[in-house]
Amino acid sequence: MADRRVATITGGATGVGAACAEWFARRFCNIVIAYRASADAAAAVARRCEELGSEVELIQANVAHDADCRKVAQAAAARWGRIDFLVNSAGTTVFRPMADLAALESGDFLDVYAVNVVGPYQMVRAAAPHMPPGSAIINVSSIAGTNGTGSSYAYAASKGALNTLTLALARNLAPDIRVNAVLPGMIEGRWLRDGIGEEAYHRVREDFAGAAALGRVATPADIAETVGWLALSAMLMTGQLITADAGLLLGKPPKISK
Repeated sequence: MADRRVATITGGATGVGAACAEWFARRFCNIVIAYRASADAAAAVARRCEELGSEVELIQANVAHDADCRKVAQAAAARWGRIDFLVNSAGTTVFRPMADLAALESGDFLDVYAVNVVGPYQMVRAAAPHMPPGSAIINVSSIAGTNGTGSSYAYAASKGALNTLTLALARNLAPDIRVNAVLPGMIEGRWLRDGIGEEAYHRVREDFAGAAALGRVATPADIAETVGWLALSAMLMTGQLITADAGLLLGKPPKISK
């Protein structure tokens, strides 16, 4: 299966990253799954991709470390000689109330930026030499980067920086490599549930769904569909920040009555 295209996905053990790995496996790609901590979950994703017919490289890596990013890219290149799609899905946050300016330390910003901004840059730098013309990079960002909401100031600022990084990379890697970002709103799953607790999670989910024009929140599979479309179909799109928030920023129309 050396003639298959290769998708490299960071944060591939859970959530959007796991959904992306399976999405590309269904499209006859070989898969590199990079994960930081969730070894059992990553192995389960790898098995599902293999059941779909893909060859899989499973690599423990922290994208905040440049050596780990190079290890991921080199593993793909050594086995298949190429990387066609890079999905930067690894992300982190600290949950701090924005009403409390004293809740964040400078170290919180540095830790979040190391994964959410420096990590994608380092992955692109490591992968780009192995990406043939026509390849694509998709960064998983957030609407927090455009409207200043989210789990903390550090998170929102990091996603704004990732959006800007996407534009700069798109301009400078053209014409051979397209670079775009997906900006979800709330995504169902354990990441937010673990961060704020079960009760708050369900309350927030209802609030987000109620405010969105489509009356729902995203699943990881929803975001994977958008990532996949940017990778395989949106051949004239680069430097685009694609909002995929079920119409949350748009909002529902006001009720006007006599």
